[in-house]
Amino acid sequence: MQRQLLILIEIKETNLAFLKDAGFQLHFAVTPAERAAIPAALAATIDAVLTNGSTGFEAHEIAAMPRLRIVCALGAGYEKIDLAAAQARGIPVTNGRGANDAAVADHALALLLSAARGIVQNDQVARQGKWGASARIERPTVHGKKLGILGLGTIGQQIARRAAGGFDMVVGYHNRRPVADSGGNLAYFDSPLALASWADFLVVATPGGAATHHLVNTAVLEALGPQGFLVNIARGSVVDTQALLAALHAGSIAGAGLDVVEGEPDDMTPDLFQAPNLTLTPHIAGRSPEALAATVKLATANLLACFEGRPLVTPVTA
Repeated sequence: MQRQLLILIEIKETNLAFLKDAGFQLHFAVTPAERAAIPAALAATIDAVLTNGSTGFEAHEIAAMPRLRIVCALGAGYEKIDLAAAQARGIPVTNGRGANDAAVADHALALLLSAARGIVQNDQVARQGKWGASARIERPTVHGKKLGILGLGTIGQQIARRAAGGFDMVVGYHNRRPVADSGGNLAYFDSPLALASWADFLVVATPGGAATHHLVNTAVLEALGPQGFLVNIARGSVVDTQALLAALHAGSIAGAGLDVVEGEPDDMTPDLFQAPNLTLTPHIAGRSPEALAATVKLATANLLACFEGRPLVTPVTA
């Protein structure tokens, strides 16, 4: 019998082939309106759901699907999937940890360099023909500086390796607990505040959710200081947007590079677009052809493992 898979996120046609070839019949409800309009008759047939952390999957949706056996999240995040509701039904949840780590780590360094060297701002200056000395403002060097990583998971560790190996940066980190095998001689700090006080650059690579909400707040930004830069490639909720805007306008930090923002994409504060010394990208850190294909392959492997009675590849245990 062909398994019925409900997909709540956009996936390239070429990557859908992995799911089709594995024998799943695909159904799509990508927009909120489409999700709200899923017929009860279809919901009653769904065996599996494919979503991601920011799109999520809610308790009432789980309750509407009596045949549901598994929920898979593309990407590492799963913060908007109702784990309690799934666990109450004995429905496993998996994520895509590891599949897009390289792309996200690359993007973190790109944002760090862009923010520090003023790449976006200087591109505009150059296009306006302003090549004089007064327009060519000095920007800080990244090489040899101190990099603080907030959240030393697999992405954080890849960022650390790139920074230390490519730019001779001294790397420190904060985690809920020290990482025994951190992949290098990294300094551990017992709080985000202590890490920010030490660092020249602070990269946010921690999971989203209630436990990390506004972990980067006014105090942390003040500790980072007027020569410090913030980069966020994790979740927008980890950074207090209003505190960041105040810091940028006051010059109490030197700049920021954000791939993720609170309320994206529909409820972002418009003040962000006028903030000085801010580089924005539209949540694309994990979006490379290689990473997107790998995340769908991993989800397919988890789906097959579930229905074939084998151990899941990347189960969520939180």
